[in-house]
Amino acid sequence: MTLHAEEEMNDDDLDIFDVENAVWTGRLLQRQRDRETGEWKYVLTGAALNKAKVTIVMKLSSTGKCVIVTIYRE
Repeated sequence: MTLHAEEEMNDDDLDIFDVENAVWTGRLLQRQRDRETGEWKYVLTGAALNKAKVTIVMKLSSTGKCVIVTIYRE
């Protein structure tokens, strides 16, 4: 998880369990290619534990791990 994602998570009163639930309940909205790096980013929407709608932007690192770029409550 990036520092930006952690800050956004805290600003929206979300915790890591909300992020996890949003990933498990989520659906892919779109795939975006970063213009500068050429990396693919994935935007999905899911539900926090309290059922609030949450959007997550993630990418795969060069080591194949999922990186949460940002997360926010709708």
